[in-house]
Amino acid sequence: MLGSTEIIVLVVVIGVLIFGAKKIPELAKTFGKAKGEFEKGKIQGDKELKDFKGEIDNAAKDTVNKDNAEKDNVTKDNAEKDNVTKEAKSD
Repeated sequence: MLGSTEIIVLVVVIGVLIFGAKKIPELAKTFGKAKGEFEKGKIQGDKELKDFKGEIDNAAKDTVNKDNAEKDNVTKDNAEKDNVTKEAKSD
């Protein structure tokens, strides 16, 4: 079984044989830039996801507040109707 060090050495040797010694620095530079762009995209994606979740939470809270206000209004209307009905029966 190969260890991690042997695998790294094997990959480097194969890379030199396939691409040549002059091409390896260019490939490493390109790989580094690509990794940096990936990290930037990952951070930006995480930020956008967090913002989107916040918007969803705010919308859900607004909906709950509206529903509660509507229920309160219905309850008040029903209480007023009950009071009017009781007063009418009393007379």
